[in-house]
Amino acid sequence: MSAHPAELAERALAAATNPCLVLVGSSAQANLRWAANTLTTNGITSGQDVTIISVHGGDRVAIVSRSGVDATSVVGLVAEAEAAARASSPAEDASELVQGGADDSFGDLPAEIGAADLAALAERLGAAMQDARDGERELFGYAEQTVHTTYLASSTGLRARHAQPSAAVQLNGKSHQRSRSAWAGAAARALAEVDVAALADEVSERLAWQARRVELDAGRYDTVLPPSAVADLMTYACWSSDARSAHEGRSVFGRKGGGTRLGDRLSGRKVRLFSDPHAPGLESAPLVLTGGSSPFASVFDNGLPVTAQSWIQDGTLAALPTTRHTAALAGIPDTQLTDNLLMEVEGGQGSSLDLVAGLEDGLLMTCLWYIREVDPQTLLLTGLTRDGVYKVENGEVVGAVTNYRFNESPVDLLDRIEAAGSTVRTLGREFGDYLPRVAMPALRVRGFNCSSVSQAS
Repeated sequence: MSAHPAELAERALAAATNPCLVLVGSSAQANLRWAANTLTTNGITSGQDVTIISVHGGDRVAIVSRSGVDATSVVGLVAEAEAAARASSPAEDASELVQGGADDSFGDLPAEIGAADLAALAERLGAAMQDARDGERELFGYAEQTVHTTYLASSTGLRARHAQPSAAVQLNGKSHQRSRSAWAGAAARALAEVDVAALADEVSERLAWQARRVELDAGRYDTVLPPSAVADLMTYACWSSDARSAHEGRSVFGRKGGGTRLGDRLSGRKVRLFSDPHAPGLESAPLVLTGGSSPFASVFDNGLPVTAQSWIQDGTLAALPTTRHTAALAGIPDTQLTDNLLMEVEGGQGSSLDLVAGLEDGLLMTCLWYIREVDPQTLLLTGLTRDGVYKVENGEVVGAVTNYRFNESPVDLLDRIEAAGSTVRTLGREFGDYLPRVAMPALRVRGFNCSSVSQAS
């Protein structure tokens, strides 16, 4: 049995001769796979790792991480980190370590996951698979529930614990000798919260739409993007928005020659893109917990409070994610990034199909895939559609078209929003594994650029 994380952290601090931060991460996961209407595998895993952040002389830092650490070996890990800190160069982002007090839950055991956490999902999948057999369809997919408990302790008195649960289900349906394919996904805090029947119904409906094929060349089309596709695009935009890159003119949120675009209008619609560690159902850590420095996080900022922040407000760029160092560098307020993302459009209501009803001629896309950056200064992205693109005429889906390679900027798309749906929790097809706490509306946008036909399926 692994040592209690709080005890490991205290043991490490007692051995430290330099200012020190200790992060102990304990993770647990339960997963389930199925194929061709049959449950295939399931498993439960757990693990624990320790990260020592040693600071020498106020500005030299070293980070050493390892799994399988016990109360004896953690002392050697501290010594290793201190030796590395003495030999390191000054850190650009060096700051005073955060002062703090003790979290009442610091001594609690890590959160756990067991076989019972899979039971409700397995039962619902069984019913969905029987319906699929009756309809001559096959269901494939993967589900997982995880909880990661992080303990933070510092030589400045910080003692904090945060347990982060998340769950995701990806359901793929196939029919007609697997010539048709459709996908739906959902994210939640626990698998028991996922409506499997609704996912299966969505997949079944999309497979039925594929009964008719419509020939359509590449081009620009007015398009309905479901929340999943919007999530992937807005997640990429968020991950490209660090204040330093903007300040140095290296991103779409900066000006050529330097300086940020804070205050610039990005959309004619009243769009709000924001993060909130206390958003219901999307709760995330209310303080900085990081084992490494980047433009979005500094190890020196561990323990800083994280608060709700609007990145885009009423269509205007309102803030950029910073560390204390990059905030000072850019001369803007310190706004630490939160581990969730939400988007609202004033007046948005209804679902993707409600937006389809208002589209005279265009496309409904299911999800996006293999998204990569082409040009950081415009945030031009390229990627592929997958598992169903549908032709819309006079407010109705009339059939399936080919898949496409697309070339679009999510920032540019903000100013081409014609209508929006209600904000709902969703799972990005590509980036949902990395940021599962997302809530987005469906969007209807003008002139989505389907740049070429793709053979992807």
